Amino acid sequence: MPARPRTYLDWNATALLAPEARTAMLAALGLSGNPSSVHGEGRAVRALIDAARRDVAGLVGADPAHVIFTSGATEAASMVLTPDFRMGRTPLSIGRLYVSAIEHPAVREGGRFDKEQVIEIPVTAAGIVDLAALEALLDAHDAESGLPMVAVMLANNETGIIQPVRAAGEIVHKRGGLFVVDAVQAAGRLPLSISDLGADFLFLSAHKLGGPKGAGALVSRGEVLMPKPLIRGGGQEKGHRSGTENAAAIAGFGAVARAAADGLEARTARIRALRDHLEARMAALAGDVIIHGRAVERLSNTTFFSLPGLKSETGQIAFDLEGIAVSAGSACSSGKVGASHVLTAMGFDAALGGLRASLGPTTTEADVDRFLDAFARIAGRRRQGTAAA
Repeated sequence: MPARPRTYLDWNATALLAPEARTAMLAALGLSGNPSSVHGEGRAVRALIDAARRDVAGLVGADPAHVIFTSGATEAASMVLTPDFRMGRTPLSIGRLYVSAIEHPAVREGGRFDKEQVIEIPVTAAGIVDLAALEALLDAHDAESGLPMVAVMLANNETGIIQPVRAAGEIVHKRGGLFVVDAVQAAGRLPLSISDLGADFLFLSAHKLGGPKGAGALVSRGEVLMPKPLIRGGGQEKGHRSGTENAAAIAGFGAVARAAADGLEARTARIRALRDHLEARMAALAGDVIIHGRAVERLSNTTFFSLPGLKSETGQIAFDLEGIAVSAGSACSSGKVGASHVLTAMGFDAALGGLRASLGPTTTEADVDRFLDAFARIAGRRRQGTAAA
């Protein structure tokens, strides 16, 4: 019997490598110089990195001088989430880190803050950060401990729900705090501008855009106020992130950042139509399916759903056996599947499992139809208690 064709619907975990990234990376691999060297070979690699820096800056409306390349978004988050900052050469202390309850674990863990310095901001039942609660927390902040820092993601990785980051940033800045935005899931799916978002810092991941794994960036609005380096050594990236740059990965990152704006509106509309069709058919096939965040603004590509009585790990295995790659929430825990902290924060029973289907630029109607055929079979077997059969 021929192998069942696979259908990939886990783009929020990692996007398929874009042709532009592959081409740029192969070209970069043909360059042999160290970008810190002053000879011709080194200058060629430096020029490639500088070009990628301009492209990544253009993706978020930033100054290229304010882009720091890292090994990924987790490193960027750890770099900026620290109580130790400098304003020029003057040390500046951050007393507390306030993070929304639905943040990615890279942020929820608090970076370089001690656990007791990290305070959670609740979200509403709709999965949106509670701005009134944020105001109350910041009003009660102990100024003597240092400045407050607030971290809120632009789009949630599990539900796709878009957060009111501009309003949050205004609240933070009114109270003299620093505002950090996780733009990982939004990049390439929403128009981005660091100034319009009101962010002091935002961070990105190449592989969510169709670039390679192992490349990311921390982007700042200025250069005066900066975190203490996480990695020190040879002083690369203006001393903010030491270590020889991964030129090939950075080249791939730059290529997809440059391509992201091309046809964004049409691409988004096409993917949204596929997602809406998928959700409408799911509701018709299983009347008790819960589609989280359906009533609020979401990324156009994301469906996060629950089938009562179906555990998330059972559902993920069942879809995998059907040849469909979906996720049980965030793909960030080395394959572990557990209760969704996002659903818990929204007030759902932790026992309610959640599955995420996320679409991408190459997703087709046939992919969606295969998912729906599998969904119908899994939902039917669920009533018989044999979902993964």
